[in-house]
Amino acid sequence: SLREESGLPTLAHLNLLASAFEAVDGNDSANDVAEFIQEMAYLVDDLSAEQVLRDVNEDRSVSGFPEVKGIEQVEAELSERKRYYRNAIKDALNRLPPASLVDAMTAAVDQITCNGEDHAPELIDDLVDSYAVETQGFLQTEAESVEKLINAARDSAKSGENVVKPIVDKLVVVARNWDKVAQPIQLSAKARGIDHDPSREIAYSIRSLAIDLFNEHDMLDQSKRLTELIQELFAELPEVVERVGEDAEALAEIFHNRKQAEAQKDEWTRDITYRAEVGVMFKDVLSISPDGLAWKNQRFPLEAVTRVRWGAVRHSVNGIPTGSTYTLAFGDNRSEAVVELKKESTYSTFLEKLWKAVVIRLLTELFETLQAGREVRFGELTLRDDGVTLIKHKFIGANEKVTCSWGQVNVWSADGSFYIGSKDNKKTYVGLSYIHAANTHVLEQAIRMAFKKPGMRRLSDVMR
Repeated sequence: SLREESGLPTLAHLNLLASAFEAVDGNDSANDVAEFIQEMAYLVDDLSAEQVLRDVNEDRSVSGFPEVKGIEQVEAELSERKRYYRNAIKDALNRLPPASLVDAMTAAVDQITCNGEDHAPELIDDLVDSYAVETQGFLQTEAESVEKLINAARDSAKSGENVVKPIVDKLVVVARNWDKVAQPIQLSAKARGIDHDPSREIAYSIRSLAIDLFNEHDMLDQSKRLTELIQELFAELPEVVERVGEDAEALAEIFHNRKQAEAQKDEWTRDITYRAEVGVMFKDVLSISPDGLAWKNQRFPLEAVTRVRWGAVRHSVNGIPTGSTYTLAFGDNRSEAVVELKKESTYSTFLEKLWKAVVIRLLTELFETLQAGREVRFGELTLRDDGVTLIKHKFIGANEKVTCSWGQVNVWSADGSFYIGSKDNKKTYVGLSYIHAANTHVLEQAIRMAFKKPGMRRLSDVMR
């Protein structure tokens, strides 16, 4: 075929290829046309006025004509031939369907520049420049559509992600259409070491929307979609790639952290959720979940619970065990729900859930209150970060309050109560019932945790 001719002078080969371009029509594949264009571009770059002058003069000498002395005339004629070759290719491209024309140009520029990494032959640059002029109207119209959709998404963001997502869907489609046509121009600009300004403007406009959707409206998914779109469509813009790459890394980390937090939240939900029916004939429901605690018609949001207490009492007749009664109580500053249970399994399971859902929070809040320098009352006991005020019990006369540091006291459990007493005086102590006094279990846990910390002087040292 003409494309595989060898041994012909470059100029003659080009003239044959140019005439062959006249046979290109809408049935030719874009890839074939792209290869044809590349072959011609390489040959045009191989054209040498000096070589053409030598070839011409050899032919003229054989024919008995005088030699052409100046190279200027040859250079002028070669410029005209190059224009002719370019026009021959343009005419052939214009006979292709629009989609094939774009595909052929993209393939030719992409392959000959190695995805914008290498400089293109002169003919390719000329073709791209002409292509840019001819597609300017379409690209301008699509760019305006992109901006309108960006503004619409930004204006609708307050209405929620359900409203924004369909707009972003349309934006993705229009941006892809725009980029498909602009791709040859972007690749050529990259190969020339410059940015395609319209591409940069659109890329940064979309990036601005992505940032706003996340920073102002917490729409991580839509922001991530737009960031990935920019990375895909505008890979030919080094500055954009670098900045958006940083955006993508930040969003990926946020996305990962949120997924991890969601997984932990789901796990926490499973860990604290429990429901049991209490009673033999008439059933009452005891439940705990992220929605709160409930017993019969009493309900308390988890964050509203300020007090908890629990305990068990064993019963016997004539020394023979007859079973146990289990008490659970929880409430806020105004009211309290009290649950009496017979089944140990219900009691222990509910306590496990209650500890994770409420007690850990109460424990943390207690440490924070003490660290802030405030006192907390537990019955007759006054708790401070650096110590405790106890009661010195007297057989005759009024009892006295005694302030002790943590190094001056010890703790123990006896007869269903938690005790804090002075190491130096056995009559100086306070006992708090586990089953009747609010938050005794919380207090005990706080003190025992602190006592395990070497060198502890304040309860809040546990938080350090």
